[in-house]
Amino acid sequence: MNEEANRCLLCRNARCSSACPVHTPVPEAMKLYRGGEYDKAAEILFYNNPFSAITSMVCDWHKLCLGHCVLNAKNAPVRWYEIEKELSGKYLFHASVAAEDSNNGSVAIIGGGPAGITAALALREKGYGAVIYDSNPEYGGVLRYGIPEFRLDRKYIDAYESIIKEAGIVFRGNTTVGKDISLNRLREQFDAVLIAGGAGLPRRLNVPGETEGKVIYALDFLKDPDSYALGHKVIVVGGGNVTIDASRTALRKGCETSVYYRKSFENMPANLEEVSEAGKEGVEFNVFEVPVEIKEHTVVMRKCENRTDADGKISTVMIDGTDHEVVYDNIIIAISANVDHGLFGTGMPEMDDNGNIILEGTQVKSLPGIFLAGDFKLGPKTVVEAVMSAKTAVEEIDTFLKMKRLKEMEKLNTRPD
Repeated sequence: MNEEANRCLLCRNARCSSACPVHTPVPEAMKLYRGGEYDKAAEILFYNNPFSAITSMVCDWHKLCLGHCVLNAKNAPVRWYEIEKELSGKYLFHASVAAEDSNNGSVAIIGGGPAGITAALALREKGYGAVIYDSNPEYGGVLRYGIPEFRLDRKYIDAYESIIKEAGIVFRGNTTVGKDISLNRLREQFDAVLIAGGAGLPRRLNVPGETEGKVIYALDFLKDPDSYALGHKVIVVGGGNVTIDASRTALRKGCETSVYYRKSFENMPANLEEVSEAGKEGVEFNVFEVPVEIKEHTVVMRKCENRTDADGKISTVMIDGTDHEVVYDNIIIAISANVDHGLFGTGMPEMDDNGNIILEGTQVKSLPGIFLAGDFKLGPKTVVEAVMSAKTAVEEIDTFLKMKRLKEMEKLNTRPD
């Protein structure tokens, strides 16, 4: 890998770093790597992004670092992610966080995925107590319950157990906020609350027969694939990474698996390398087709096409008269997901006209002291974007709590004797 590292130009204004949501300090780490200071390079990466070992494996490099390398002009971008995987993959198993005493207050974190864990580690570094609440029995969120093991070895997720414990972070699994404990109760017990849960409500197709056919939602399927008897022929609807993960998982269960996506390959949001791997493994892809009705044994598909209007805007539309039936044993729906606002209970926050929570930065405007990160802030996004959102939220929580303490001290100082 040294040969690959030596090709890096160590750009002063590195495009790879700018394109990365967490602005990974590629030139700095690369320089250390070249000099044989591997642990120091890995330490910098970990403190910038505690999930660097994992994002180096599951990121879409073509859209981020690799795709923005200046050497793309010569069709020879530096494969930085491979070097990051080498460095961070080893360092993770002896990484730790320099946690301060919990003298500055405590924060409840809802969600034990990448955003929640990142926030908890950053808060401990700043001297705050951190307790993570998660509806799942174990931490990890989408990493453990969404990404298949053939793509992400569970040892990398398990490595965070010692990091979390050593940092003094408390994890309370099998605890659903809004059901087992109320959000108001957390507000009473903690100085601030960070909602960092993932998008766990599958989005529906809303077509006739969806509630009657043999329909499975990808989020449920990926959480426990072995609990489903899929039959022989499986259809997966969607075009994102979850679609590809579900299709490759179904294929490994011995199913004849076909993906149907309403747009073109170029529009497909999934990682291009994962799409390519799925194709090589035997997943069949059908683009410009969308289901319009689900029957007991067949799905009615309708063909689509891209059309350009007078302003040059391209839109995908269905083509009348192109309906045809496709036989299936099970259909897996993987067309995104929504967060569950049910955790707010009866105290729903103020929303805008699009149904989004109104924020001031990352703080809920109508519920002071409650902050958002991850999917609750961004919608369904990538791991690295969730990490960045958590880092931003922690900075704002820190500012909020410092101001809160300052006001309390001012009140004490102005009390009459």
